[in-house]
Amino acid sequence: MNTDKKTGGMDIRLKLSLIWIFMLLNMVYADILSLMDSTSPIRTVMAGAPLPSGGLLAGAIVMETALIMIFLSHVLKRNANRLATIIAAVLNIVFVVTGGHGLYYLFFASVEVASLLLIIGIAWKWPKAEETAVSPIK
Repeated sequence: MNTDKKTGGMDIRLKLSLIWIFMLLNMVYADILSLMDSTSPIRTVMAGAPLPSGGLLAGAIVMETALIMIFLSHVLKRNANRLATIIAAVLNIVFVVTGGHGLYYLFFASVEVASLLLIIGIAWKWPKAEETAVSPIK
C-alpha cells in the first residue's frame, strides 16, 4: 500500500472507501431508527399510505451509489475516480438534506453531510502524483 504525508499516511483510495463505508452505515442506521419513529414517513408508508411514484427507486439509487463507490474507489483511475466520487457525493448530499425528520435524523444527516464533504475534499485535492503511484486493480 502506498502512503503519502499529504493523505495522512493512508492511500487515498482506501481512505475514500472507508469514509464511504462509514457514511453508508450512518445512512442505514438512520433508516433503521426511522422505522421506530411513529411519525416517520417510512412508518406511514408501512402502515398503508401510498408511496410517491419512484420513491423506492430513488432510495435504491442513493444507497447503490454509496455502495458502488466503495468498490469504484479502488478500481477507477484517478481522474475518473475523482469525477465519480464528487458526483456521487453531491447526489447523496441532495438526498440526505431533503429526507427524514426529527432530531435523530438531523444528527445523522449532519454526520453524513460532513462525511460526504470530506469525501469531496479528498477527491478534489487528490494530487496528480498519486495517479501513477497506485495502480487500480486490473
